[in-house]
Amino acid sequence: MGTIDTEASIPKRPGGTSGHSAGTGPPQLLRRLDRRDLRAVSEVRGALRELLRHWGPPGRADTAELLTSELVTNALVHTDRDAVVTAAVGPGRLRVEVRDFMARRPRVRSAEEGEDTHGRGLVLVQSLADAWGVRAQGVGKVVWFELDAG
Repeated sequence: MGTIDTEASIPKRPGGTSGHSAGTGPPQLLRRLDRRDLRAVSEVRGALRELLRHWGPPGRADTAELLTSELVTNALVHTDRDAVVTAAVGPGRLRVEVRDFMARRPRVRSAEEGEDTHGRGLVLVQSLADAWGVRAQGVGKVVWFELDAG
């Protein structure tokens, strides 16, 4: 495969690990994605599906996969740089972050901006996530969303 590598040198949240947590702390996924390698999108979805196998009611993990796909695709297509995905399952909540290394902030496009089907991923995130946002992170930014388990 080789398109998604665990990045052990990236700082982790306290109690987190690379890959799936087997010890203390929340189950977590951490992957570094090669730039413009869109095969990574389906690989991240599979890893997230495994992480969320016993999380939330039916359909909630599907929503998480969809939103993660949108953020990962945006990072790989619009930045031409590597990206880093983290997902952490906490008590009743999932948080997914996609970090890229471009400072340009994404913008939510409205339906009135033409008939183009591209550029609507953040509309999905805005509509389906319980919370979401963008924050500056060193060189680049993090786009994140949270879903409640229930």
